[in-house]
Amino acid sequence: MNKTAIITGSANGIGRAIATAFAENEYSVVIADIDVTHGRAISESLNNDNLIAEFVECDVSDPASIKNLVKKTIQLFGRIDVVINNAGLSEFTQPNELTVEDWDRVINTNLRSSFLLTREAAKEMKSNGGGSVVNIASTRAMMSEPNSEAYAASKGGLLALTHAMSISYAEDNINVNCISPGWIKTENYDDLRDIDHEQHPSKRVGKPEDIARACLFLTKPDNDFINGENLVIDGGMTRKMIYEH
Repeated sequence: MNKTAIITGSANGIGRAIATAFAENEYSVVIADIDVTHGRAISESLNNDNLIAEFVECDVSDPASIKNLVKKTIQLFGRIDVVINNAGLSEFTQPNELTVEDWDRVINTNLRSSFLLTREAAKEMKSNGGGSVVNIASTRAMMSEPNSEAYAASKGGLLALTHAMSISYAEDNINVNCISPGWIKTENYDDLRDIDHEQHPSKRVGKPEDIARACLFLTKPDNDFINGENLVIDGGMTRKMIYEH
């Protein structure tokens, strides 16, 4: 029986690359997204390549939808081994104009959902003898541009949630880690300028596949000594000191 991975927000962008990578590595993949059209399209595309994937419509800001996602996954594949909490909003609003409703929507989508899905999935992982969770945060958890308060708070919360849950679920043999991507170009990569690439110590802007490979690495059973960590994948940008001359 294949291991099963749930990837939220996997109809597009980074999530899509993660779903593809796990399917190509012989996982049964659940593509969980609110985007029905693209979610079904990637599922069908993977199936056409003789890979195992099913789309489950899910609004991660809705606790009932999360419970349904876990229930559907068990009905489809009978087990859960990996959860990638990738779904998120990245809307920026000037602080004086940020409503409580918009704040809650970002926090509930980006942060609360990761707690709720991990908690639901952990019950099933425990029955399998353990599992692995990866939360997709952001380098914006540690550095900011203007008007990113809700987004930064949600991603900073993911870093803290990661190390807290890694301790809480240790007895169940469930590892919880985090990835903080930097600039990841999800489409039209060839439209980038030379200066976009050259400002990175690694001399290029990131691609969704860079994050997908890291997810595979962190969820590999042989790497179970990595636990409660945040892996920054940004081409070295957060290590680069910048001065004006």
